[in-house]
Amino acid sequence: MAQAVRLARRGHYTTMPNPRVGCVLVKADRVVGEGFHAWAGEPHAEIHALRAAGEAARGATAYVTLEPCSHQGRTGPCAVALATAGVARVVVAMQDPNPQVAGQGIARLREAGIPVQVGVLEAEARTLNPGFVMRMARGRPFVRMKMAMSLDGRTAMRSGESQWITGPLARREVQRLRAGSCAILTGVESIIFDNARLTVRPDQLELPDAEAIGVRQPLRVVVDSRLRLPLAAACLREPGRTLVATLEDHDAERRARLEEAGAEVVGVPAAPDGRVDLSALLHHLAMREQANEVLLETGATLAGAMLAAGLVDEMQLFVAPTLLGGEARSLFELPGLTRMDQQKPVEILDIRAVGRDWRITARPR
Repeated sequence: MAQAVRLARRGHYTTMPNPRVGCVLVKADRVVGEGFHAWAGEPHAEIHALRAAGEAARGATAYVTLEPCSHQGRTGPCAVALATAGVARVVVAMQDPNPQVAGQGIARLREAGIPVQVGVLEAEARTLNPGFVMRMARGRPFVRMKMAMSLDGRTAMRSGESQWITGPLARREVQRLRAGSCAILTGVESIIFDNARLTVRPDQLELPDAEAIGVRQPLRVVVDSRLRLPLAAACLREPGRTLVATLEDHDAERRARLEEAGAEVVGVPAAPDGRVDLSALLHHLAMREQANEVLLETGATLAGAMLAAGLVDEMQLFVAPTLLGGEARSLFELPGLTRMDQQKPVEILDIRAVGRDWRITARPR
């Protein structure tokens, strides 16, 4: 199963919106076939493993990181394929949270007389697909916040100048975070000040198999309650899609001009503060765009609003060994915190050096 998990990771940048899955077929203590899911619409991990094994699949044990599917989608049901191939036993790391499967694949295998064991390396398998699990269970994507700051917690000068706080190795890691995300979420002010392109730059990924996996540009999502996005914004001219999330009663003329410039404008209900309802936006991204993982790259206002709403699942904080001073912009805008008992605790999961910078992985409690 550990090998199946390693195989699944090879689809990290390409399987969206599908989950990352690996499969290993073992017979007489020998691996006879293995595979992983690489692209949505192409064969699943089990099918690749069965094809690699051929006749040797009969009587083998299949180790799969996610319950084999039981329904007909763009590909056939893998539970049926395993049974047809004569697999003698199936070991599953975790049950599929997709309501279309949710135990039915396991049931079909058992109905075919195949013993199924569930729960081997389940924790490791869950870490492969935090967004897919979140989308199926809660109807929203997994939100990973990325922020770069100085040692004194500042993200930009008062003028908005921010390039570059961190070094090239940290920026390479950000490219990998983008490449592994279905969508990049930002606020309109980040575009106004930085004219950010919000794209994956293949030449900066430095992955050994970068050419093999190809490059998939994430959906760019700009939160823009008043439709202030400049028509000449660089993100509108980049490959891929740019979605502008605004209020439902948006300016029709301004919307038309943005759409002519290359944006897709979607109306979102208003929150009590009169801005875009962020929960509703995430629900839209999960249900309409099938976004599993969203990378939040933005300024203090939207970052603070997402934290305050409890919509951040993980924080990737890159800390540079430099000081920007008290007049520079802060990391988060969290109004209303006036007492120590109102502080927002986080759990630090990992700290490591990235070149001259530090990368802190944390999650809000």
